[in-house]
Amino acid sequence: MSDTEAKDLLAALDSVQEVKIGDVVKGEVLAFDDSKQAIIGIENAGVEGVVPARELSVKEDELHVGDTLELVVISKIGSDKEGGSYLLSQRRLEARKVWDNIEKKFEAGQTITAPVTQVVKGGLVVDAGVRGFVPASMVSDHFVEDLNQFKGQELEFKIVEIEPSENRLILSRRELVKAERQAKKEAVMAKLVVGDVVEGKVARLTNFGAFIDLGGVDGLVHVSEIAFERVDKPADVLKVGQGVKVKVLAVDADKDRISLSIKQTLPQPWDKVAEEVAEGDVLDGTVKRLTSFGAFVEVFPGVEGLVHISQISHKHIATPNEVLESGQEVKVKVLSVNASDHRLALSIKALQEKPAVEKKEAAPKAEEKVTLPEEETGFTLGDLVGDELKNND
Repeated sequence: MSDTEAKDLLAALDSVQEVKIGDVVKGEVLAFDDSKQAIIGIENAGVEGVVPARELSVKEDELHVGDTLELVVISKIGSDKEGGSYLLSQRRLEARKVWDNIEKKFEAGQTITAPVTQVVKGGLVVDAGVRGFVPASMVSDHFVEDLNQFKGQELEFKIVEIEPSENRLILSRRELVKAERQAKKEAVMAKLVVGDVVEGKVARLTNFGAFIDLGGVDGLVHVSEIAFERVDKPADVLKVGQGVKVKVLAVDADKDRISLSIKQTLPQPWDKVAEEVAEGDVLDGTVKRLTSFGAFVEVFPGVEGLVHISQISHKHIATPNEVLESGQEVKVKVLSVNASDHRLALSIKALQEKPAVEKKEAAPKAEEKVTLPEEETGFTLGDLVGDELKNND
């Protein structure tokens, strides 16, 4: 061997790198075996490695002999005496890069965006390049009953916990949703002006009213402001998700309170009374309330008139509920109309036939004399007549 050849051999030996578990190496695809494993010639190592199909991050039909890959060494196969090779992985190297990137974002306080791939018991599974988990309590800033609505959505998450060695990545949306909701609330409240009519959707119903979503902030329509007619339960006339127009009654930014009205966006029912109702008209109505002094009868939605107790029946009654009950359908005659003051005087008895007056027994005539029993006067009729004659003499 010449000096030149010796130097070349020494240089070649010096360039051979020792392969260690966890190293990132480059290799050329030499062949594929019967198990579809890629046989790799590791660059500058003089040894070979294998990549099982499951450890590839590309499809098998996309990989060809001669392609160069970047791989991570997973373990050694066989002994040095047997000319051992190495188990390599492309997929795990890609995952390592993802973990490194996520760790950098975690340290910088940044968020990540990833699609929700599964809904499992207790939360959501997302694909962040590696498997991430979102506990149900961290999906939103309030309890979410049906998590399936998030499946397939690409969402922003905050990194809560990361442990690459254990493949553990815990994510959360709670604080992000809360911050987003607050920002929307402030933006909406800054634009709201008392007296404005805006559109919203029914978000929640309670016994005392309806909460309306105005696009990031909820306002309350008290049950008394839902309709002109009396509403016992908001659920009787409204449904969750229903679109409504509301008038802004008050805005309290300090307390995050918005008071709204639906009925004040509707036509004023007393305007119809002023245009269509006159004294003497006969209307159909429904008894709504009974009081000690009369009955309130609804003749139009939101329009009630009073039937005074004296106008309920020709017969004397002590209380209206002797002849009427709430919900009863009645006909009434209009006695007077004052639409501007929202007053309507009605009568039920005016439409009823007046009962005939019973004849009283005739009083005794003045000239008729009444004979009283003798034992009560002490005198006979002859005595009374005789005395009268004597007096005439």
